[in-house]
This record gives sequence, C-alpha cells and structure tokens, in this order.
Amino acid sequence: MVQTPAKPETETLLLNLPRTLKLYVTPEQFILLAASNRDLQLERTAQGELIVNPPTGWQTGKQNINITTELCLWWRNAGEPGEVFDSSTAFTLPNNAIRSPDASWVSQERCDTLTDAQKATFAPVCPDFVVELRSTSDTLNSLQEKMQEYLENGAKLGWLINPKNRTVAVYRVGLETEVLDNPSQLSGEEVLPGFVLDLRRVWGD
Repeated sequence: MVQTPAKPETETLLLNLPRTLKLYVTPEQFILLAASNRDLQLERTAQGELIVNPPTGWQTGKQNINITTELCLWWRNAGEPGEVFDSSTAFTLPNNAIRSPDASWVSQERCDTLTDAQKATFAPVCPDFVVELRSTSDTLNSLQEKMQEYLENGAKLGWLINPKNRTVAVYRVGLETEVLDNPSQLSGEEVLPGFVLDLRRVWGD
C-alpha cells in the first residue's frame, strides 16, 4: 500500500505586493513572522505597519561591520558597563514600534530593568546610543524620521551616517540636529566616554 505524504501545515506561495499597499501586524504577529523569517530583517512602526528591509549589500555590510567592531572594541577596552548590539537586534520602543538600529549601545541602568524573559525576545527598551547607516535602498526621509523616533523614545545620542555624500547628522536630546560635512571622526561625547569612530574606515579612505 502506497501512503500519500501528509499535506504540510503551511504552504509557501509567492505574493507580489504593490508599493501602495501596506501590511499591518500586531506585536504578537510580528514575533511569529520574525521567527518564521529569520533571514529577513523586519521592523514594525508604532502604527503597526510591517517593514521588510532588503539584505545588506557588499559595501554597506563592510561599512556596518567596521562601525560595530569599533563600538565593541571601545566597550571591551574601556570596561564600560552596558551592552553593544549589531544590526540584527530589534528593540520594542516605548511607542510599540519594533526597530533595528545598525549599531547600538544600551546602558547598564537600562539593561538592569529587563527580565531574562524580556531579553530573550525584542526587549522593551530604547538604546541610549544608535547608529543608522544609509544604504542605496534607504530613503533619507525615512531614516530621519527613524532617528527622531529614537530620540522621542529615550535615545540620548544618534548618528545618521550617509556615505553617499559623506555627511553625518548628529542627533542629541533637546538640541537641533547637527549635520557634519565629510568629518574624519565622531565622538561619543558624554554618552560614550572615550569612544571615537574613525570615519576613514567607513568612507573607504
């Protein structure tokens, strides 16, 4: 007797979505989607809109790992408490958006507020420091809105790095955004004492 294979519980179908169509998910649905699509970088806006980010290209990936490496080396060498995270880490912000900065640091004070269960998922915390690196697929307006969102939800310092025109927009709490033209380095200021990012590694000089 020949047995017919059992029908899988889920079936993969190709679905093409028009750019004008937006998909909305709850935080619980987002967790299920992320668990089923680990190769994709997903985000969720405060309004519940699902954002699917394309894979990182060669140049952007190289630039991003240089930024994350320098941040991690500072954290280790300085013995600074807190935790450093790469671009694959998502955080649930106080406004319920789920965001993944390209690099980030969370202070020990904020880490201590989290339970082990919260740390096992998209932790409900906003990093103290965030970096967004503009790739060829990113619109400047969307990244600017994202940086402002970080500040409104508790970030103390943020860098929006744009390799295309070699500019960096520095976001600080209570201050106007400062745009630096072709800087050679960036300071972590009082948020990251002693941290200096050599931008020549990012610009490719």
